[in-house]
Amino acid sequence: MPEPAADANPTITAATAATAATAPPGPARVRQVPALWLALLATPVAAGANSPVLILPDMAGSFGVRPASVTWLVTAFAWAMAVGTPLMASLLRRRGLRTTLHVSTVLVLAGTLLVALTPWMALALPGRAAQAVGGAGLITSAMSLAGSVRRMGVITAGFGVLGAVGPLLGSLLADALSWRVSLAVSVLALLALPAVTRDAPRTHPAPATSFDGRGAALLVALATALVFVPHHPLPAAGAALAAAALLAAHVRARPDGFVPAALLRTPAFPLAALLACALATSYFALLFAVPQLLADRTNWSTATIGTGQLVALLAGSFLSLALAAVSARLGRRRVLTVLITLGALAPVTAAVSPWAPLLLLVAAAAVFTTTAGNATLAVYATQAAPASQRPTVIGLFNLCYQLGGAFGPAIAALLTLT
Repeated sequence: MPEPAADANPTITAATAATAATAPPGPARVRQVPALWLALLATPVAAGANSPVLILPDMAGSFGVRPASVTWLVTAFAWAMAVGTPLMASLLRRRGLRTTLHVSTVLVLAGTLLVALTPWMALALPGRAAQAVGGAGLITSAMSLAGSVRRMGVITAGFGVLGAVGPLLGSLLADALSWRVSLAVSVLALLALPAVTRDAPRTHPAPATSFDGRGAALLVALATALVFVPHHPLPAAGAALAAAALLAAHVRARPDGFVPAALLRTPAFPLAALLACALATSYFALLFAVPQLLADRTNWSTATIGTGQLVALLAGSFLSLALAAVSARLGRRRVLTVLITLGALAPVTAAVSPWAPLLLLVAAAAVFTTTAGNATLAVYATQAAPASQRPTVIGLFNLCYQLGGAFGPAIAALLTLT
């Protein structure tokens, strides 16, 4: 099937389109930030998010708390990423790229400094949250400058690679230096700032409108409740339903607010966002479930299991680049067929297969579908929205992906209880 006209010119970026909608009339030379700089700006956050996985006992000993308590540092990061993404997208739309980068830089540096120096976990929690919100701003900025599936694929493949090596990197840094250094790896993203600010097109903020504080608060409440559903199912689910009902009523009353009604009525956006959430849920579930399944079904050592999964995740991440590169030639329908088919087969295969190599292929397929899916679905979602709403689209789309990171580990626990 021929590709729709919206996909025929993948070199037009979301940032360029937003600029065209708000810039003064007249000719201008469109610049693009090299994709590798965008990847450096966005992907260290993935390593920073996963770096505590193997060093929780060290962190707990330093703070004088139980390992179960220190996992709140992981929860705080995931929550702040989820709620911070649409907020930073709103900042990008209203104040422009450079302001968003400046605010994100301050948050990342302040959060890292707090985590590095505080002797109390109560202060480390807001530090991790600040790192996550700042990282959300960097990710949103990078994705808004990508535009084509191929360039977005470089960013999302970087997420997969650095997310895969994050636990090992965190452990090595903790052994060689300190666990606090492990939680500072997201600072590496700031190395890309000079190149990004130099090469990014000059964007103009959207026309000034009153900030929809109520809509933002209701969306944050909904995301917060959803993040806590795996931990406290009944009260969190009740709170999520209430927040969703209030948000729906608010969107009807203010259709041009923080969550635009026109965006929700555009079929391409909710379909892309829900599919991204489903693929992310499957990936994060299998990320935690596959090592336990290998331990139960084989006599492999922990080191062998960890090495095998790392190789599988890296292979899947790099393969996603290949799909992103040829997606324009394959067409939207074929790409979605590949993603949905592999995304459905991966968890089913993990549940029934006793063969260890096949379980590793499941891990590779899971990271392949979520990284390739992010690259293609994010572009499809932004192309379906008006140019002025594209930063908002990126923020809401990434929020759905982050929710998959909250749901996946809870499903993994159910899969491995038998």
